[in-house]
Amino acid sequence: MCLIFFSLRQHPAYKLIVAANRDEFYNRKTAAASYWEDHPEILGGRDLEACGTWMAMTRSGKISMLTNYRDPQNINPHAPSRGQLITDYLLSSETPDIYLHRIEETGKQYNGFNLLAGTIDELWYYSNYKEGIDKIQPGFYGLSNHLLETPWPKVVRGKEKFKPVLSRNIIDPEEIFTLLYDDHIAADNQLPNTGLTLERERALSSMFIKTDNYGSRCSTVVLVDYNNHVSFSERVYDLKTFQFTTQTFQFTTEASA
Repeated sequence: MCLIFFSLRQHPAYKLIVAANRDEFYNRKTAAASYWEDHPEILGGRDLEACGTWMAMTRSGKISMLTNYRDPQNINPHAPSRGQLITDYLLSSETPDIYLHRIEETGKQYNGFNLLAGTIDELWYYSNYKEGIDKIQPGFYGLSNHLLETPWPKVVRGKEKFKPVLSRNIIDPEEIFTLLYDDHIAADNQLPNTGLTLERERALSSMFIKTDNYGSRCSTVVLVDYNNHVSFSERVYDLKTFQFTTQTFQFTTEASA
């Protein structure tokens, strides 16, 4: 994932709301969201090259998602896969805080990342570009390719666009997908300086990215109500026409209310 918005215990009908775009090179082999054959308790998309994922959850209510931290001057091509961090957490018996404290000990081995791990009731956050583990307090948050709540243009724009949606008692995933498909390019004076060319910073500044070889390949919307009913929807885009297919998985977890 390269852009995640999430609301935790702030909406009257949904204890957890997640809206996210996954940005990746178009030639990287990927499987759409499904229950994994080797781990049927896990639901999510899958990177077929490193066998990790950018976002997934279990039938029991564990959930994890990740964004890369953009620092092109410090990329180690031999670093372990960041996507495996999600799989390892979902398969572990550790609480999210214990797991993230353990990952903190070896976090510098990986290229830059932001990792959210928890359950439908609580979330924890760790980045290997900061110190410590943070428990997420109730609220609405944005995360891109810097630290949590860094006000990059796409984060600020997205949070503002989501306000009217989050004010409604019933949320329609279709409306969230429409918001995530925002390809507005930020003004040059708003762009972060992450070591890329100005042209590249512009292209990556939109919520939904479209370039010749890299962009937003799928969007995901997760809604969890206070009865622990989960709606997990993924929209996958055709890389040439940007037509899409959408599928939704629904189940009820046994997590605590």
